[in-house]
Amino acid sequence: MKSYASSTLRAVLLVSCLGIAWPALAQDLPAAPPLVKQLNNGNWLPQKEAEDLRDELYCQRAVHTYITMLPLLNTIGMRDGSEANFGKGYDVLPIWKDRMDSRTWVPTPNADVIYSMSYLDLKETGPLVVAAPRDVIGMFTDFFQRTITDVGLIGPDRARGGLYLLLPPDYTGDIPQGYFAFKSRTYNVLLFFRTVMPKGENGPDPKPAVALAEQTRVYPLWTPEKDVKPMQFPNASGKRVNMMYPVDSAFWTKLKAFVDYEPVSAIDPELRGVLASIGIIKGQPFNPTAKQQELLKKAVETAPKMILAERQLGRPDKRELYYKDRQYFNAWAGSTAEWMQDSYLDVDQRSTFFQVAYSSASAMVMHTIGAGSKYPSTLKDAAGEFLNGSNVYKLHLPPNPPAALFWAVTLYNVTDGTMVEAPQLMPSINSFNKVSTNSDGSVDLWFGPSKPATAPESNWIQTVDGRAFLATIRLYGTGVEFFDQTWKPDDVVKVK
Repeated sequence: MKSYASSTLRAVLLVSCLGIAWPALAQDLPAAPPLVKQLNNGNWLPQKEAEDLRDELYCQRAVHTYITMLPLLNTIGMRDGSEANFGKGYDVLPIWKDRMDSRTWVPTPNADVIYSMSYLDLKETGPLVVAAPRDVIGMFTDFFQRTITDVGLIGPDRARGGLYLLLPPDYTGDIPQGYFAFKSRTYNVLLFFRTVMPKGENGPDPKPAVALAEQTRVYPLWTPEKDVKPMQFPNASGKRVNMMYPVDSAFWTKLKAFVDYEPVSAIDPELRGVLASIGIIKGQPFNPTAKQQELLKKAVETAPKMILAERQLGRPDKRELYYKDRQYFNAWAGSTAEWMQDSYLDVDQRSTFFQVAYSSASAMVMHTIGAGSKYPSTLKDAAGEFLNGSNVYKLHLPPNPPAALFWAVTLYNVTDGTMVEAPQLMPSINSFNKVSTNSDGSVDLWFGPSKPATAPESNWIQTVDGRAFLATIRLYGTGVEFFDQTWKPDDVVKVK
């Protein structure tokens, strides 16, 4: 019996010799599968089209890389800005001793607590011990801002203070007893502590909160006491400090340096594959061609606009709205602190958060009565129009805000979450200020480029004329009235 293959071959040779056109023969063949028809009738693409498509895919992969790596670059920006101004090392803990104002460029900072932030390198030091003071509101995160642990009332020390032991991702040694021990997925770790100011004669008094923050001690686990470096607490207040993530090609070079420095386990294999598709591979040179450099530049300019568009347009499912009858949104949109929704990792919500904010921890998300913190924020006024610094607005806070520690209202730039920087410098008012109060205990606050004639000086936050802003209400020690929504802030109203 003759084989089908040999018969077919002879037929092909015969057809070729006789000069019969292929289309005539193809009339008797079965119909082509769908993808054959779709892709150029089963033929290769024109060379130029193939090259253009490859470039388009490279750019799309770069955009995807930006969106998924933004939490990391957010932290790297903070570290690099801090270390450039205050120095590097486990013994360096910058503290904003006179409160943080708009001269510090960092996403959505809180001017109404004392900030202490430092950046630890467990690859350089090995396991580190952090002696946390009592009554800290804080956390440790890895550099992807995945929470290692809360510190304070929601943390294992329960606001009594304690010794935290931070272990490198590849640590396999002994873990001594007596510590709150946690392993980080990255060698680099963010230490972020906040201490609450008590009410002073003329507003919040930072001195006791600073003294508490200065009780923090950091030292390598295996280093003898005599060799431990004494702590340094530089005052970060009153200085121009740029702690923002890069907006140019430095985004890619800093990302590559991080990939080379950290263990493979720090990034999941699929995301490593996305990074590899644009040339970022651990231990290998990153040398994009001139065309690829052009595409990387396009991606680092386009991706932020895409994220901004997501924030501007809102979610189709409206999960981000705190209330059915208010404009206030929840930056986590009902996800966990790790950005998990019911069945998926919410990459879009995560990117919209880290464009304007940093630090995500359980205490910020959980419904913890009297201990955690909540941040209802709004981009719009009561009429649904975006807030703009050219206009004058009024915010009415009903009596008895459910905040056992304090409440505060702060204004931020919409694009990156930095504080609105007007001549006033401190775009925030809190319950420890000498705020004018209505007879029923409610409070009216005003926002505008100049103080309205009817507004008390103490109740006015200055805006930048012509620039959009968002307003955030902070409730520290959130009460049950917030969660059952028996207390709700009024929408911001435009004053005509």
